[in-house]
Order: sequence, then structure tokens, then C-alpha cells
Amino acid sequence: MSESAWGGRFQEELAEAAARFSASVDVDKRLAPIDIEGSLAHVRMLGRCGVLPASDVERIEQGLQALAARVEAGDFSWDAKHEDVHMNLEVALTAEIGESGAKLHTARSRNDQVATDMRLWTKRACQGIRRSIDALIATLVARGIEELDVLMPGYTHLQRAQPVRLTHHLLAWCEMLERDAGRLRDAEARMDECPLGAGALATTTFAIDRKQSAAALGFARPTRNSLDTVADRDFLVEALSALSLCAVHLSRIAEELVLWSTQEFSFVTMSDAFATGSSMMPQKKNPDMAELIRGKCGRVVGDLVALLITLKGLPLSYNRDLQEDKAPVFQSFDTLSDCLEVMRGMVESLHFRADRMQAALREGFVNATEIADYLAAKGVPFRHAHHVSGRLVALALSRAQTLEELSLDDYKGEDAHFEADIFEAIRAEVAVERRDVEGGPAKARVLHALGESLDRLATRGYDTSALRSAWKARH
Repeated sequence: MSESAWGGRFQEELAEAAARFSASVDVDKRLAPIDIEGSLAHVRMLGRCGVLPASDVERIEQGLQALAARVEAGDFSWDAKHEDVHMNLEVALTAEIGESGAKLHTARSRNDQVATDMRLWTKRACQGIRRSIDALIATLVARGIEELDVLMPGYTHLQRAQPVRLTHHLLAWCEMLERDAGRLRDAEARMDECPLGAGALATTTFAIDRKQSAAALGFARPTRNSLDTVADRDFLVEALSALSLCAVHLSRIAEELVLWSTQEFSFVTMSDAFATGSSMMPQKKNPDMAELIRGKCGRVVGDLVALLITLKGLPLSYNRDLQEDKAPVFQSFDTLSDCLEVMRGMVESLHFRADRMQAALREGFVNATEIADYLAAKGVPFRHAHHVSGRLVALALSRAQTLEELSLDDYKGEDAHFEADIFEAIRAEVAVERRDVEGGPAKARVLHALGESLDRLATRGYDTSALRSAWKARH
């Protein structure tokens, strides 16, 4: 690095290999708009505090705004010899406006500068991901309203277990996503502190106003400790942890869609817009987008691990290792954003096969629990009722029948409490409606849950007017 960048201490240029090895501008140049925003807040604060004269502040402001326009227009030339986004912009500013540009860095270090940029970028990126999550939740709610009367088997151990509403299953996915959005909100609250003014590690001798800088950039407050400020990347770990769990949830949803789209299940048919064929087998329709979402989860989790390992051995305060925080952070947000967009498109265009779900309900004895509950309601101890139901399942299996095809005498042969109404009790539609418990799959409960989901979306500013009209029509 030349003396112009690092001052008189250094007499030699940085070795070419070292310069190439340490350059980060190819990665961090996406911070340019935020870096300029931070510089504007910083220089305006310096002017108000009397650290810089108004003439310098005005020239710097005009120069930064011109740089911002060039960056936005794609008319800015990035140079790896200036190492990173910060030096590239500072060198360009000084070349444009002269000596005043060199005064911008007064009372500031690249350490608090980059910490500010990353906090501000990540806070806004979290907000963007939350908007994408809300869009996916809204799509799931819309499909849930459409498919309200469709019943399907619920599964444990990937074995048919009990009947539920398809909408109840879609709302389970919504709950996962709601928690993901909540974790991002929590992360945003903790990163809502402004590092500007922390300096390299020990603040500055200039009489600056850190609260003014924080307010100008939309932060709630300045950070509390200058050493921690420039060393802290907890906020990135927390954000990537939330992204990783969201990616895991999307992977689980994708896995179910992959299973449901198989010929063995045939619960859904993927839109051609979100499926591909085979280069060899013309009959194939592969759920590649769901599989890719499942696969890209590994990238996001891997980025979290990479960041944790970067941090684990670092002493206070700043160390150059922290330059390695940006690539995993940018990749995680980009990857998850793409996954959310594709998942939304898949869900929106899915064709749910109600006929196949209904057929699956007739197999696998998913109504066996209803027999046990029937007897328990008549005073039979549940554990005994459970055994009775199991024996009836075994009897039906031995005859290659369903529980509906057994006779009343078959039932009474196992327990005298059975009456003719047992056949009504084991109907899937009745079984689902009897589960009229908060959080359950009965129609009224599911409609209520859909309404609550709409309320939460509306509270967060999502336009739910069309969805609410469709929801009201189902009552």
C-alpha cells in the first residue's frame, strides 16, 4: 500500500501478492451506498460540533453525493490497489474535491466505519428478509383458505397417523416462519447501536457527538464500549443464526413437497414453472427447485459456521480476520432471499390433489385413535381402550379390511361398550371436527388460526385486505 494511504511510517509498497491477498473491494463494494450514507452523517456531525469548518463540510457533502450518483449509475471504477470500499471512496473523493476530502476521516477509523456499515447493512437486510417471510406466510394463508375443506393424513415417523386438515398443515409451516421472523426482529433490536465515534479502539480526542451520528443513521443509540464496538460481530452471528434456522425450515418444507410430489404420494403436482425434466427420461418431472432449496440450506449453515470459526480465537479489539465476515454474511442473505422467493412461487402454483389425500385417509388405519377415544369417553380406561383398538386393527389386517369394513359384532366382540355410532365416530371428517381444541384441526379452530395469522401480517404492515375478504367468505 502506498504512503498516500498509510502515511509516512511505510517506505515500501505492499508486495503484489500481499495486496491481492488482502484486497476485499470485490466483496465489500456492495456497501458503497451505506458507506457514503455513514460518511455524510459523520461529516455533518463534525460540522455541527465545530470540528470541521462549514466550507469543508459543504465540499465533502457535495463530493459524497456526486460519488453516490456515480455508484448508483454503475459509473464508478473500483481499484483493488485501494484495497476496500472505504479507501476507494475516500481516494476518489479527495481526487474530486481536493484537500477537503482528506479531512473526512477526522475522528473516525476504518474500524468503526466498517462496523457501522455492517450494522446498518445487516439491519436493513434483516428487514428485507422479514418482508419476504411475510410474503411467503401470506401465500400459505391464501392457499390455506382455498383448501380449507381438504383433509389429509398427518404423519409421525413418516407413517400415517391421524387425519388433519391440509390447511392445518400449511399453518404449521406458517408457525415455523413466524418464529424465524421473530428471531430476526430480536437480532435487529440488539444490533440497533451505532459504532461511529468508537474510533480504532479508544474513541477520539475530538469533541464529537455520537448520539447525533446515531440518530442521523436511524440507530437507537451509540454503542457503549469502544473496545467491544470495533471487535463485535455478535450481531452478524445472531443474524446468520436466524437465517440458518429459517433455511432449515425451508429445507423441511421443501422435503415434504418433494415427498408429496412423488408418484407414491401424489399429494401435489408441481407447476411446470418450478420443475424440470430429465435429459434422458422423457417421462420425468423433477421437483428440482424444492431440492435446490433443501441443498442451499447447507450454504447458509456453512456460512454461520465459517463466521463463528473466524471469531472464536480473536483477542480484543480489532483484528484483520474480521474482514472475512462479509462474504458469508452477503452470501447467506442472498441465498435465503432467493430461497424464499422460489418457495413462494412454488406454493402459489402448487396443485393439491385432494383425491389422493382422501384415498390415503382410507388406508393406514388413521382413525384407530378415534376408537380408543370413543371407549375412553364411555369410561373405559384409555390404556385398555388403546389395546382394544389395537386388536381391532390386527383383526382388520388379518382380513385385509379397513376399520370401517368391520361389523358391529366384530367391535362388540372386543368390548361391549361399542354401539352403532362407532362408525360415525371413525369417519375422518368427524374425527377432525371433534378435535375442537385450541391449536387443533377442527374447521372453526383453523379458521381462527388463519384470522390470527392475517392479524399478525397486518400488524407488520402487510396488505391483507384481499386475503381477509376471502377468509370472511369461508365462515
